[in-house]
Amino acid sequence: MTKILVIEDETGVRENLMDLLDAEDFEAIAAENGRQGIELAKEKLPDLILCDVMMPELDGYGVLTELRQDPATAMIPFIFLTAKAAKGDTRKGMELGADDYLTKPFNRLEILAAISSRLERQNLSQKNTEQKLQALTNSIAQALPHELRTPMNGILGYSELLMQDIDSYDKAEIQEMVEGINISAKRLYRLVQNYLLYAELEIAIHQPQRLDHLRDQAMSGTLSMISKGVGEKAKQSSREADIQIEIENAFVKISETHLYKIVEELVDNACKYSEPGTPISVKGEVSGTASYTLSVTDRGRGMTREQIANHGAYIQFDRKLYEQQGSGLGIAIAKRLAELYGGKLTIESIPNQETTVYVVLPIDLSFSREEE
Repeated sequence: MTKILVIEDETGVRENLMDLLDAEDFEAIAAENGRQGIELAKEKLPDLILCDVMMPELDGYGVLTELRQDPATAMIPFIFLTAKAAKGDTRKGMELGADDYLTKPFNRLEILAAISSRLERQNLSQKNTEQKLQALTNSIAQALPHELRTPMNGILGYSELLMQDIDSYDKAEIQEMVEGINISAKRLYRLVQNYLLYAELEIAIHQPQRLDHLRDQAMSGTLSMISKGVGEKAKQSSREADIQIEIENAFVKISETHLYKIVEELVDNACKYSEPGTPISVKGEVSGTASYTLSVTDRGRGMTREQIANHGAYIQFDRKLYEQQGSGLGIAIAKRLAELYGGKLTIESIPNQETTVYVVLPIDLSFSREEE
């Protein structure tokens, strides 16, 4: 049974709403003030809240603000009931996260229509989230075993050889095995971190409170992080001689950690899908007055239009043919991070010739383009 919480200080209005909801087979809960309403919302976790705006002690705006700050109640549909019809009041409620606004006096059909509309929208949103999470779970279940097995085999294989007869190996052989263990462990660590990061971003997309929290952590990151990220990834892939960098300096609205991650994944992808000895071009330039475009181009096997359209996490095209390492997760992470800060990621590719990945990010105009 659908549970609806009514927060209303006027006894007559509150009782009328309770009678109406009971008659429509809703499970109705009542609170006579804002404080009591918050307590009941956190205790009962209703499917929808009807709340008066003008109340003593704590008004409806205060109730909504507190509930939106609690992850357990942040996503509950919230409808304001008010005798005030000013546009400013409506706008304030919507800015705080209200889902609808009903002006008193309202009739039975109006209140039921508003409830039905919000519950239906909530149900569709929940189904959409569940489908995305299920698809994510299925993709992880398919890709994770292989991706974990490869580095684990390296770690277990080398360590077992050393444990069985370490005295039969000379120092150089032991050094080679230890390096193999270290490389496999680093690959495994990066893989796990990427899975966790992508899962966090996918969940955050559907949870506004978590999304706001991630954005609030952002600082204006200097684009010297691009050169650092490119250099370190190129060195790890032994492709330093292939890298061509042309970077225009600016400040963008993104944390340095996330900017570095985007660069790392784009360059890693370019190295992975192109042959050593072929050029990889990394460019960064100010686009207009409010955005910055980072592009990474490789001369690898490229992608078809269909592959670009279907590109997503855990999808690695032509894997049986090429058998390269990786889960296809890097571009998906870069795309989600760009979108998190109001940017975007696009791909242009010519099969068997080249691929360019573009990331557009907003510029922080409060900083100059000069390095600090």
